[in-house]
Amino acid sequence: MSTPDLSTPRAKNLALLLLALTQFVVVIDASITNVALPSIGKALDIDQDSLSWVVNSYTLVFGGFLLLGGRLADFLGRRRMFMIGMSLFGIASLAGGLAQSEAWLITARAVQGLGAAIASPAALSIVTTTFAEGSERNRALGIWGAVAGAGGAAGVLLGGVLTEWAGWEWVLFVNVPIAAFVVWQAPQRLLESREEDESERTLDIPGAITITAGLAILVYALVDAANAGWTSTETLVRGGVGLALIVAFVVIELRTRKPLVPFSIFRMRTLRGANVVGILTGMSLFSMFFLITLYLQQVLGLDALEAGLAYLPLAIAIILAAGVAGQLVTRLGFKPIMTTGLLFVAVALGWFTQISADGSFWVDVLGPSVLAGIGLGLTFVPVTIAAMSGTKREEAGLASGLINTSQQVGGALGLAILASIANSSTSDSFASGASQAVALTDGFADAFMVGAFFALAGAILAATLISSKDSREHAEAAQADGADEAKAALESA
Repeated sequence: MSTPDLSTPRAKNLALLLLALTQFVVVIDASITNVALPSIGKALDIDQDSLSWVVNSYTLVFGGFLLLGGRLADFLGRRRMFMIGMSLFGIASLAGGLAQSEAWLITARAVQGLGAAIASPAALSIVTTTFAEGSERNRALGIWGAVAGAGGAAGVLLGGVLTEWAGWEWVLFVNVPIAAFVVWQAPQRLLESREEDESERTLDIPGAITITAGLAILVYALVDAANAGWTSTETLVRGGVGLALIVAFVVIELRTRKPLVPFSIFRMRTLRGANVVGILTGMSLFSMFFLITLYLQQVLGLDALEAGLAYLPLAIAIILAAGVAGQLVTRLGFKPIMTTGLLFVAVALGWFTQISADGSFWVDVLGPSVLAGIGLGLTFVPVTIAAMSGTKREEAGLASGLINTSQQVGGALGLAILASIANSSTSDSFASGASQAVALTDGFADAFMVGAFFALAGAILAATLISSKDSREHAEAAQADGADEAKAALESA
C-alpha cells in the first residue's frame, strides 16, 4: 500500500476533515439517543429505569477504555487502531439498529463505546503528529474543537430529526455509512505512526486491566448514583472498588519498567492543569445538554424534532467560537482563552437558573444557549491544545487518552451529581404542593446553579494551575510559525 503524501495543505486538510468527522460521530453518539429514548422504550418494551442504560452503557465503556485505547495507538500504530475502532463502532451501530430486545441494544451500545474509546484518542494523536506544534496545530485543533464541541448539540438535533422522520433505529444506522467511509479513506489520507523504539514497545497488561476496570467501575458507580442513592451500599461499594483498583494501578505503574502511563508526564504543569480543568469542563457541560433537553420536552412540551431544532443556535455558536478560538490561542495563548470560556459557561448556566414553568424557548433558552455555546467553543479548543502541548511524539496517544478520559469521567460525575440534585429538588417541590411543571423547573434550576459553580471553579483553576509561561511561549512560537508560513507563501507566489 502506498504511503499518503501529506506535504500539501490540501492533503492535510482532507486528513483533518476525515479525523474530525470521526470525532463528530463519536461525540454525537453520547447524545443522539436522548430524544429517541421514549420511542426506543415503547418499541422494545424497556421500562424508565432501564432506559437510561441505552445512554449509560455507551458512556461507561467509552470512559473506561479511553486510556487503554490511547496507549494501544502509541504501541500498535495510530492509524491501525483508528481503523479498528471505527470498524467496531460501525458494526455495533448496525447491530444496535437491528436490536429486538433491551439486552441486545444495551450490549450493542457498549460495544459502540469500546470502538469509540479505541478510535477517538487515536484520531486526536494523529492530529497532533500530523500538524506541527504552533499555529498549524492550533488551526487544526480549532477545527477539531468546532466539530467535536458541536457534536453534543448536533446529536440532539440529529436525533430529533431522525426519530421524527425515519424512526429511532436511524439514530444508530446513520453511523454505518460514515464509519465505512472513514475506514475506506484512512489508508489513503492518514500516515501510520507509533512509538519509535520497537524494542521498548511492550504493553503493561496488569496496568491496563486495573485502570480500565477501575475507571469503568467508578464511572458505573457515578452514573447509577442518582438511581441507587449517593450513600447507598451499592454506590459506596462500587466507588470503593473502583478507587481501590485505581490505587492498585498507581502501585503497578510505579514498579513497572515500561508502564502504561509513565507518571513523568505529569511533571508538566500545564498538562496536569489542563486535565483538572477538563474534568470540571465535563462536569458543567455534559449535564447541561441533559438538563436542557428535559426542560424543553417535559416542561415546555416540545416534541423530539422541536427539541432537536432548539439546539441549532447552540451548535452554531460552538462552531463559530471554536473556529475563532484556535486563532485567539495563537495570538494570546491558551490560558486566557480557556479562562474566559469557562467564565462565559458559568454566566450562561447561572442565566439558565431563571427558567420558568410557563416559559418559552425564545425567552428562557435561546440567550443562555448561545452564550454557553460561545463559552464551550472558547474552552474546548485551548484545553485540548494545553493538554497536548509540550508532549513528545511517542506520548501523543497517552496525552490524548488522558484529556478525553478527564472530560468523560468529569461528564459522568457532573451528570450524576446534577441529576441527583434535580431529582431531590423536584421531590421537595412536589411535597410542598407545587405542580409537576413547577417542581421540575425548580429541580432543573437548582442543578443549573451547581453546574455554574463547577464552571466557575474550572475558570479559577485554569487561572491558577495552567502555566502562564507555557501559554505565553506557545503563543510566541505559534506567531513565529505563522510569520514563517506567510513568508514562505509570498516567496512561492
